[in-house]
Amino acid sequence: MTELTQRDGAYVLHLGTDENRFTLDWIQQVHAHLDEVVDAPAPLVTTASGKFYSNGLDLERVLANGDRMGEYIGRVHELFARVLTLPVPTIAAISGHAFGAGAMLAMAHDWRLMRSGRGYFCFPEVDIKIPFTPGMAALIQAKITPQSAILAMSTGQRFDAAAAAAAGLVDGTADESALLATAIARIAPLAGKDTATLAAIKSTMFAGAIEHLRAPAHAGDPR
Repeated sequence: MTELTQRDGAYVLHLGTDENRFTLDWIQQVHAHLDEVVDAPAPLVTTASGKFYSNGLDLERVLANGDRMGEYIGRVHELFARVLTLPVPTIAAISGHAFGAGAMLAMAHDWRLMRSGRGYFCFPEVDIKIPFTPGMAALIQAKITPQSAILAMSTGQRFDAAAAAAAGLVDGTADESALLATAIARIAPLAGKDTATLAAIKSTMFAGAIEHLRAPAHAGDPR
């Protein structure tokens, strides 16, 4: 179950306590919380508790509803695009494993802070034989260097916090006890930025990724 609270001048969106997969209900809940963030703007931190930040796509739905895959992927893409262009500062406090679409959601934030000592950041697509959609690839490549993109996207490497920071996948690390407070401290001072201006800046910066993410999804898409 997702939950939105306020703490020290920022919103904290808790993604859940289990695998936090992208079920349709979960996606709808997240959008509803983002509506609240936009209505009364303040910086946003996303985090979770338990073993996972997010384990990605709802694979049971994907496998059981191949004829509706395009619709489902379109909803996933739209969530990425919305977080990417959200008109407030955003940071993912990655509290556990972030795999596949879960790692992509983290990449859609302005910054990423990862818990040290536990959890992996991974794009496993090459090993599970599921290529990236153009939108997903564009999102990742918009945030990291070409060298890091090749390493992360073509090898399936599982990055611990230190390795993820070294590769530029995350912007820093923190102990579990300090993760949320450190994330809030990173973005709370950015409160009060004009939302229209910030939205325009993000939309311009990531125009290529947004175009791919918001292009019509087709049933034949591999994701």
